Amino acid sequence: MRTARPVAMGSVVGLGGLPPLVLAEVLVGLQTRCRNGSRTEPSSLRGVAQAVRDQHVESLFGLQALTVRAYADLLSTLRNYVTEALSSPEQERLQDVWNLRVFGHGGGLLFTGIRQSWLRETAKRWAADELPRHRGPGVAGYLQNRVNSIVELSDSLHAQRRDHGHDPSRLGPADMENFLNRVAYLESTGAVSAKRRPLICEHVAKVLRDARDLGLTRPGEPAAGLPDMFALRSVDIPPVVKRDGPGRALPQAVLRQLYESLSALEASTSTRHARPAIELLMDTGRRPEEILQLRYDCLDTAADGKHVLVYAECKINREGRRLPITDTTAELIRCQQQTVRGLFPDTPVGELALLPGKQRNPRGTRSLTLSSLSTVHRCWVDGLPPLLLPDGTEFDKAAVVLYAYRHSYAQRHADVGTPPDVLRELMGHKALGTTQTYYRVTEHRIRGAVDKIVQFQFDRHGTRIWKDAKALLDHEHARMRVGAVAVPFGTCTEPSNVSAGGQACPFRFRCLGCGHFRTDPSYLPELRDYLQTLLRNRERILAAADLDDWAAAEATPSEDEITRLRALIRRTEEAVDDMSVAEQGALQEATAALRNVRRVQHLGMPATRSPDLDPRLERDV
Repeated sequence: MRTARPVAMGSVVGLGGLPPLVLAEVLVGLQTRCRNGSRTEPSSLRGVAQAVRDQHVESLFGLQALTVRAYADLLSTLRNYVTEALSSPEQERLQDVWNLRVFGHGGGLLFTGIRQSWLRETAKRWAADELPRHRGPGVAGYLQNRVNSIVELSDSLHAQRRDHGHDPSRLGPADMENFLNRVAYLESTGAVSAKRRPLICEHVAKVLRDARDLGLTRPGEPAAGLPDMFALRSVDIPPVVKRDGPGRALPQAVLRQLYESLSALEASTSTRHARPAIELLMDTGRRPEEILQLRYDCLDTAADGKHVLVYAECKINREGRRLPITDTTAELIRCQQQTVRGLFPDTPVGELALLPGKQRNPRGTRSLTLSSLSTVHRCWVDGLPPLLLPDGTEFDKAAVVLYAYRHSYAQRHADVGTPPDVLRELMGHKALGTTQTYYRVTEHRIRGAVDKIVQFQFDRHGTRIWKDAKALLDHEHARMRVGAVAVPFGTCTEPSNVSAGGQACPFRFRCLGCGHFRTDPSYLPELRDYLQTLLRNRERILAAADLDDWAAAEATPSEDEITRLRALIRRTEEAVDDMSVAEQGALQEATAALRNVRRVQHLGMPATRSPDLDPRLERDV
């Protein structure tokens, strides 16, 4: 009975003849798998049980490697669950490989790369102190990234000291200088990136600083005797490489192409809820983890009748966060709610996930995993036709990642002038400097847009002013900002009007007849609207029968003004038509950037339609 294979009986698995410890281990593992919603195939469990009989072992941990993959996978998970059940945070801290599930997190943490025992124990003590301060699914990656930086320090000490750095009391400034030189050398060879190098130094500086704060350099502690001079100063850390450009935000032209290709996503994957998940990422700018953790009842209505998304900001542990959303996004959530309810009609609404996963989820309470959504998203983007920018150039698909939608959302808000403190709260940033990054990008973008538009600046006669200008110098940008004020159809450079913020025009706002007036193609919509307003007002006054002659003459738009306006529009349009297709695309992009941030002084003149500014990128349905 201890060795014979039991007769297979459907879903019944015979565990006869197994040692008591193996029985306990199997039951603990199965209970945990059931609690997690995992299915266990009877054939796989029979295979593991028979391997125990054949090898005559007293524990699952005594089994040799199994050749059948299904058996090996099940054995691995059973062992992991048994280890977790028998372990505790105090016991886990003694290991060189930590199972972070014992600490309430996912994943693992490896210290095996640290060669010196004192440094390894110091890193462990630091990690144990740091763990309770973090939440969310990214804790393992955050800590491992910093431990890996300590591995670089360990390798430097091992390679450059005769005692390989095993005695902390003998270390000094020269050893830290050698470490900095080694990291610089690794960057030069491409072993570490220019972005990673300053991060390695920052991580090492933080761990050593925290170790001293925790008292780990005192007698009897792992880093006892470590000199205070073995440290990194702020001046020792190389500056972070700053690159001008749009950052990780996707251009609006690329975003619109992605929106239009969502039907291809639905047709190319069997992951049922991938499309609404990616649409929500695009629309709301939330972190991927926050979208994936949305519950079924995440849609609410504010006091003004507008829709809001209720979500948990896991990174800073804030529940019940409320984000205003568009009607299109709200309708998307309602449709998803109907789909989920139809799939899981018996599960209470309070337990349902808005985006339930396919695996280990019989009741719809578990959400899609980030890894599965990332895989589906990558396959979808790679399978699309080339993503083109307005000038016809191809956009790199590798930059289209899930987190890029969050950057795009923030960049759209910065481009339309959302105050930094408001955007900081909206994005959940701890440091204002993180939020201001998007405004620096906007500044560079506006400077580039001005350089393009200024070549097509006209005076009131339609004469090009900056015909030979290619790019403005810094002082010219400053002069344009402080020496001009925006008016409905261009800019005004009259000194007294500029100093008064556009409220002291000495010529009764006759811009089209004033030598201080400037305009460019970005004002064409306003110029056309003003022309239609003048023509419409003229016809209305001519048809009026109850106006005195002097009042009608005063109110009737001047024929000279209409002629001047028509000539100015025609001259501006001709200048644009003479450009190549690529130049027109670049000009159109620059025009959109300038119109987004423009603040016009209306000065009591006839109103024109304002440009459409929607930071949420409202979509047509």
